[in-house]
Amino acid sequence: MKYFASLLLIMPSFFSCSKGVTQQQDELYSRHLQRKVTLTVINTPVPDDHAELNLLLLNDGQDIDKLRAKAITDSLYKAKKLQPLVIVAIHTGDRMQEYGISGKPDYEKRGSKADHYDDFINNELYPYIKKKSGVRKFKSVAFAGFSLGGLSAFDIGFTHNDKIQKLGIFSGSFWWRDKDTKDSTYNDNKNRIMIARLKASRKRPDQQYWFWVGGKEESSDRDGDGIIDAVDDTRDVIALLKEKGVPDNNIIYNEAPQGQHDWPYWSAAFPEFMIWAFGR
Repeated sequence: MKYFASLLLIMPSFFSCSKGVTQQQDELYSRHLQRKVTLTVINTPVPDDHAELNLLLLNDGQDIDKLRAKAITDSLYKAKKLQPLVIVAIHTGDRMQEYGISGKPDYEKRGSKADHYDDFINNELYPYIKKKSGVRKFKSVAFAGFSLGGLSAFDIGFTHNDKIQKLGIFSGSFWWRDKDTKDSTYNDNKNRIMIARLKASRKRPDQQYWFWVGGKEESSDRDGDGIIDAVDDTRDVIALLKEKGVPDNNIIYNEAPQGQHDWPYWSAAFPEFMIWAFGR
């Protein structure tokens, strides 16, 4: 309680007085992760009515400059294509342990702290952002991530669809599995952890989903159908969402035939995602 009280006394607003898009650093200590978490905060000018402000959470905030998020946000906002927005990009710590699927590490015990990261996002970061932004409720909240960060964003967003309305998944690591494919008992439907979780879920989340995957991300093709696993896995997730009753118009699927698993390709697709999520 002493820490929380002192935080309220020293806590400035996220926002500067600039009339343009700004970028600044912040830091928050997480008791769930037992570390200081660096945040990169990008925001458009703030409307008089803070209820008109939208929020985007981004995984892998340490690579925010590779995404060119500030330049893209600035360009779209100047062109009057974006609603008022604050982006909070979360810098990862132990990426291979904090990202993954909550409560279910993979076959190499990676993702062992994914449940702690989930707790950090929902019980520490989200209240912190609302307080610093002076917002009781954001107009909309989206969560996006890339590769393993995309799997993490999907897992947290799907679980907490009461807080997060939109998900942006760039090259999501939906191959994440609890058994090695070399194991003779491996089964695609049972051992891909997110696929199994979606199959078992009774949820029909009232969410919107935006997926991007590149046709040149890898060469792996587990089932030998001539389609790389990154594409197959993403398509399988989408098919399961539709089985759960998610309407077709709540799902956008972008498959880039020449797309690769790298920041320049994700950055090139980022403006389209931003307009989809927060367009005027």
